[in-house]
Amino acid sequence: MITVAYTAAVLLMGSAAFAATPVGSSPPKGASATEQAVALYEQGHWAAAQAAFERLAATGVPAADYNLGVMHLRKELPDASVKEGLERLNRAAERGFVTAMIALAQLHERGDVTGRKDLAQAYRWNRKAAETGHVEAQVETGTAHYLGRGAGKDMAQAAHWYREAAKQGETGAQYLLASMYEHGLGVERDLRLARYWYAQCARAGDLAAPGKLREIDSKLAHEAGQ
Repeated sequence: MITVAYTAAVLLMGSAAFAATPVGSSPPKGASATEQAVALYEQGHWAAAQAAFERLAATGVPAADYNLGVMHLRKELPDASVKEGLERLNRAAERGFVTAMIALAQLHERGDVTGRKDLAQAYRWNRKAAETGHVEAQVETGTAHYLGRGAGKDMAQAAHWYREAAKQGETGAQYLLASMYEHGLGVERDLRLARYWYAQCARAGDLAAPGKLREIDSKLAHEAGQ
């Protein structure tokens, strides 16, 4: 489910700082204009929040366009419009707001708002988010290339994006990258690199990784003895 936020960083942390503000009370003193708009939204003052977000959007604040888009898609506005909601999300995403990119990717992936799935568009927005360093988007982009789903099947690209996510500690990506090195999928077969990434998984608590480590160690010992 897409959520209202005031910056990408705050969304990741959650906007609970204002969630407990009593209805009818003022936003905390010193809060930014965007934070005040979010506070109004969280208090249920949607008309006031809409007006505040629209003022901010007019000054080029992408988070405000994103939040207005969410309110349209949730039908929280008297003039709610799916078309307007998607346009707002697209505007925020084009201005570099990663949260909007992820929301658009999910909406196109599911097709529950747009009326049809569009895997190419889902890939497009995941790829843009991946390029900013968003780890989940990197995994999604790698998987799109691995499966040929929304993008051309390309094992080298799949390995590249799994590697980017793996370097950030994403365990699933680490395991997949290890397997690709083990079998030479999209990369040159390299059992030592496969072992390295399986070991990272094992340290993170992956249950299958210790068994794979034993397999790789056996293969390495066998190759060394030849």
